[in-house]
Amino acid sequence: MEAPENIQQLLKTLPDNPGVYQYYDVDGKILYVGKAKNLRKRVASYFNKDQYENGKTKVLVKKIADIKYIVVDTEIDALLLENNLIKKYQPRYNVMLKDDKTYPWICIKNERFPRIFSTRNIIKDGSHYFGPYASVRVMNTVLDLVKQLYTLRNCNYNLTDESIKKEKFKVCLEYHLGNCKAPCVGKESEEDYNQTISNIKEIVKGNINSVARYLKNLLQEHIEKLEFEKAQIIKEKIDLLEKFQSKSTIVNPSINNVDVFSIVTDERYGYVNFLKVVNGAIIQSHTVELKKKLDESSEELLTLSIAELRERFASNSKEIIVPFELETIFPEIEFIIPQRGDKKHLLELSQRNAEYYRREKIKKENLVDPERHSNRILEQMKKDLRLLELPKHIECFDNSNFQGDYAVAAMTVFKNTKPSKKDYRHFNIKTVEGPDDFASMEEVIFRRYKRALEEKQELPQLIVVDGGKGQLSSALASLEKLGLRGKIGIIGIAKKLEEIYFPEDSIPLYLDKRSETLKIIQQIRDEAHRFGITHHRNKRAKGTFKTELTEIKGISDTTSQKLLSHFKSVTKIKLASEKEIEKIIGKTKAKLVFEYFNK
Repeated sequence: MEAPENIQQLLKTLPDNPGVYQYYDVDGKILYVGKAKNLRKRVASYFNKDQYENGKTKVLVKKIADIKYIVVDTEIDALLLENNLIKKYQPRYNVMLKDDKTYPWICIKNERFPRIFSTRNIIKDGSHYFGPYASVRVMNTVLDLVKQLYTLRNCNYNLTDESIKKEKFKVCLEYHLGNCKAPCVGKESEEDYNQTISNIKEIVKGNINSVARYLKNLLQEHIEKLEFEKAQIIKEKIDLLEKFQSKSTIVNPSINNVDVFSIVTDERYGYVNFLKVVNGAIIQSHTVELKKKLDESSEELLTLSIAELRERFASNSKEIIVPFELETIFPEIEFIIPQRGDKKHLLELSQRNAEYYRREKIKKENLVDPERHSNRILEQMKKDLRLLELPKHIECFDNSNFQGDYAVAAMTVFKNTKPSKKDYRHFNIKTVEGPDDFASMEEVIFRRYKRALEEKQELPQLIVVDGGKGQLSSALASLEKLGLRGKIGIIGIAKKLEEIYFPEDSIPLYLDKRSETLKIIQQIRDEAHRFGITHHRNKRAKGTFKTELTEIKGISDTTSQKLLSHFKSVTKIKLASEKEIEKIIGKTKAKLVFEYFNK
């Protein structure tokens, strides 16, 4: 695509450095923000007409009236800057990360004898914040554990050393209930209270082992001093910690401070799941939804999400588990693509979480507005399959036969992406001799649509033929005879590689295996196969007992079954010699069969 003159001049002056570029329209409105290892090469690629096929990208490029850029030192700096600018300006053509929730944090207040509580507001006053927690339930579980292990104050008194010495405060009900040791009246020292806070910080970080070691050492000290009541209290705390750890640990405890990222995608969205693992326990889990704008790749979506989620959850892990290799280099971070073992188990768990999120979103969409969901799929099918109309009514055909005998066909029908079983039909092949799949398809298509025209039935917007180029050509021949060629969309689907064939196009289309279009086509094709096979088996079962053989005087059903089991079809029995038949059913009966077919 030829760039405007001012853009062409700018392209010549762009540096070969990493950086972020911004596209603007004629009104000065920002259209798109992108990152690049090499600004010159990346920006120039947008104006290469062979560089892209996505329609939205073409529209974007036509609207570009000005380009601005920011040079940075490294590619990771470019990624982080890109992420911040997208959040700030929310350009129309950028991936949109759909997640505007405010998540809670655990706050350890910056004060003498600190309080611990949950909050959604971060105040920069020196307090320690841990989180954010995507799950309030997980956060409350941690806070409940802390409450069971330690007695902390929950009042908001200003406990200065001076006010405590002047006895400005009195013990409250919490002290009498055993929920607080009353530091307000000097019954608990600041040193002991701060040690408790230090232990709590480790628990909140997920470092259960370090707290357990501290308590075990304290337990031993009490035992050596014969302070058995105090020892029992410490032992109960150790038991509580171990119980909590056993419930939260899902993999090897040696897997410590590791991030796990996975992604699932469909035509419109990407879903990235993040797990934070400390000492084998998942302490954070969160899934974000990214709306595609320019058909972004899974690698692009995952890279953007890693930068965003690590910043949001303040992750400092040096090891990240991912499903595939990333081009972007994150300094001092090791990316691992596990093939087996506990880390592979973690990646699979993350992927299940992402897939579960996607399915739940689709279910909710279906409940709220079922027509909107089916219309979206139909629009995608229309685009993918080059149709003139939405394929609200689809008919699919599949043939079945057994060595040329009992030839049948099945037609299944989908309306608005759902099976319409009352419209399913069976066909017995009438004019074709032997196993000729092409001729059978031609017969069935002709019969089906000849009758539809005569009875003025509703015609489908799409016909799906189970088979490749040959079956599709046969179906087209029948549509040609009926004057319907070009009036109904038609495709063939070959089972082996799920190739989609179009009329007058020798090169098949390969749809993404995750494509909703392909899934609908596979579903209606598999339904046709199942429906046809069921009818075929029933016909064969009846045919075993009612064939030309059973009409021969002296030949029983059992004898017929023996012959069909060996020769596979009546046609082959007719061609067999008397000696060949004799080997199966004996001389007398063989003579009856041979003479019947050779009168």
